[in-house]
Amino acid sequence: MSDAKYHVISPHVSEFPEPITFDKGTLLTIGEQYGGKVGWENWFFCSVPGQEPGWVPGQVIEFLGGSAGRALADYTSRELNVEQGEVLFGKRALNGWLWCEKADDTEPGWVPLENLERIND
Repeated sequence: MSDAKYHVISPHVSEFPEPITFDKGTLLTIGEQYGGKVGWENWFFCSVPGQEPGWVPGQVIEFLGGSAGRALADYTSRELNVEQGEVLFGKRALNGWLWCEKADDTEPGWVPLENLERIND
């Protein structure tokens, strides 16, 4: 899926203006597991000191027991605000979301896969 092109078929606006961001090795406090939409499994509401909590994919968490965890990779929960008709470049899909960049080279972010349609070149 690296660098595949996608059309935005439905707009997306982030509900989290202050995304949780951390480096590999950061200690995490792991909260609830997401239990909403089908296809969005394996997300955990985590916190780190000094930041608003946010959703983190289980793939980047080393579960240490109880509510303790450690980051297996650098991560940010930044979501990308997109409008219908925009073209994005998809980098990495995780748990129903795609890490994307816009053609105008603004900051990248996560977009729900259901809002996108892959462009076959």
